[in-house]
Formats: sequence, C-alpha cells, structure tokens
Amino acid sequence: MFRLSNLLASVIEGKPERVLGGSIAIWNFTNRCNLSCMHCYSKSTLDEVDTLTTQQIKKTILEMKDNGVKFIIFSGGEPLTRKDLFEIADFCKDNGIITYLSSNGLYFTTKNVQRIVDTFNYVGISIDGDEETHDYFRGLKGAFRETLKAVLLANSTGAKVGIRFTVTKETINSLEYIFNLVEEHNIPKIYISHLVYSGRGLDNLKMDLSKEERRKSVNFILDKAFEYYKTGRDIEIVTGNMEQDAILFLNRFAQEYPQLKGTMRDRLVSWGGNSAGRKLLNINSEGDVRPDPFFPLTVGNIIEKNFGDIWKQGELLDALRVHPRKISGICADCEQIDICNGGSRARAYAITGDLWSEDPSCYLSLDERRNNE
Repeated sequence: MFRLSNLLASVIEGKPERVLGGSIAIWNFTNRCNLSCMHCYSKSTLDEVDTLTTQQIKKTILEMKDNGVKFIIFSGGEPLTRKDLFEIADFCKDNGIITYLSSNGLYFTTKNVQRIVDTFNYVGISIDGDEETHDYFRGLKGAFRETLKAVLLANSTGAKVGIRFTVTKETINSLEYIFNLVEEHNIPKIYISHLVYSGRGLDNLKMDLSKEERRKSVNFILDKAFEYYKTGRDIEIVTGNMEQDAILFLNRFAQEYPQLKGTMRDRLVSWGGNSAGRKLLNINSEGDVRPDPFFPLTVGNIIEKNFGDIWKQGELLDALRVHPRKISGICADCEQIDICNGGSRARAYAITGDLWSEDPSCYLSLDERRNNE
C-alpha cells in the first residue's frame, strides 16, 4: 500500500518516518460471500463451507505473532459471514495484533455496528462508483444503497472508516464521484486499488485500464492529495497494487517542494515498493500461504506446517526479499526500481508466465524511469 497522504504531510512537516515494524497479513477467513463481484480473485459464493476452524486460526495467530506479523486484515469472501469472526479479532487484540476489516458492508446494522468498530482498528467498505455502476459491478441490484448506509452508519460512530474503490474500465468514470462522496460525508480515508489479474480478475483482463487511462486516474488522485494537504482537509488517500504511483508522486512532489525532493526520495526507498513476500503475505480460506492475495504460487499451508517454518524459508521468498528485485524488461535498467521494487509479480506472471518479468501495467515513461537528481 502506498500511503501518499501520510508521506506528503510527514516530509513537508519534518515528522519522523512511519515505520511498520512488522508484517501485514491479508487473511481470507472465508470464501463465503453474498455478492459476485466482477473483479473478485476468490470466486466466492454463499454455498462455501469454511475449512479453517477457530482453534486452527488461533494457533496460527500465535505463530504469526512469533514471526513478526503485527497487522491482520480480515478479508474474504465477506468476513462477517463467519460467526466466530469477533472471537478471532478479540484474540488478535489480546495478543497485540492490529486488525482491519475489509467488508462489503451489507451485514452492517444499527445493532452490530458499534461492535464492529469497537473490535477493529479500521473498517474499510467497498464502493465501486455511483449507484448504477456499483450495482452492476457488484452483481446485485440495491447493493449501493445498502453499502452506503453501512459507510454512513460506521462513520457516524466516529471510528476510523474508509471507502475502498477498485479502478477499472467500468469504474474509472466514477473516480471523481467517489472522491465527491468522501468529501460530502467527511469519510476519513479512501483506498484506491488498481486491478490485478488473478482469479475472477484474470477472467476479466479486458477490464483493466490502458496505460493512458491509468496515468489520468493517478494524476487525478495526486491532485486530490495535494489539494487536501494544502486546504487542511483531513482525508487520507492510499493507493494499492501499483507501486509505480510513488514515482509519479515523487515527480509531482519535486515540482512543488524541490528542496525536499531528496528527503522524499529517501523515504520512498525506505518504504520499499512492492512488499509481497517481504512485509506482506496472504492466507486464503483453505490455509494456503501466498506472498500476496493475487500471487500464483503458494509457499505452504498452515494446516500442514507451522507458520514460522513456512515464512522463514524457501527459494521463492528469498528471491522476493531481495531489494531491489532482479527484474527483466524495462525494469532491468530502471533507475527508480529501488522505489517501486518492480511492481506486481502476479501481473507479470499472468501475462508472461515469468515471475521476474516487468510489470505489464507499468505506465512510466523512459524519462520517468530515470533518477534525475
């Protein structure tokens, strides 16, 4: 994740670097879901049966804690379909692990919303455009209205709430709408995810943006980030699955604050770009461990092995933890790869069958790939 709003404020104001201090796990606790989203990588339905037991999950949480995992993002499917979800989240809290919830919001009610926001440190709810776009994209008429109700209900508690938005050919025209929605209702955070070709997303490769469309959308997002900072608007912007955004951001930052360009670049190198297999991992509903949720290969299964044994060793993980990574194509002579770390290995594999080829969605020009310090 690229937390551009936090970086912008901290560098300009001379605040200390925000250090993660551990790894993030995105855990798909269930493959059960009440929607059928076009871009979904897990191909979830309500007919699925949960594989992992509560005790298996708790055992793994303790193993993850011992191996430096500090954050767990509760995902799915729709995580709120698990009856033991609050028990699991409370167990994380008891063991000092920060929890985020990623939900479609359809199970939020006036009766459970306080329980949800009290349990999780952050709640992210997915909205993919205006009413017509969202309902089409999510595969359910009326989904938008119910999801927006959930966002406003959670936000009314004063908790940290955000809107999650995936930018595709079908949703790009709603990008401005989503920002207007966040501004109108004073939602504290907006997370913009780029599409990764995996699962149902791979079936819909045609949904992805062209490089020109991606540049346009990223420039719009950057405009908003700088606008919010200059006007004191307290809305955090984060982008995901496109670490190259950081390089476009650096160039824009250098135009406005040239005296701080070197400081910002150092921060971005320290951030490190794509963190799959380094500071990021995924566990799916079957217990398979992957370097990220979209990754085409597994590194082990928590039912079969201790998490620590899975996470500490292996040729694949060792290669992913090289920084910057050794990537072919345009990445081979890119002078900015120490910032983005080569981008998505899942996208590279989906298009070429080679984990170490360039990210095919990289939209940077030759000049932007040079470090013109």
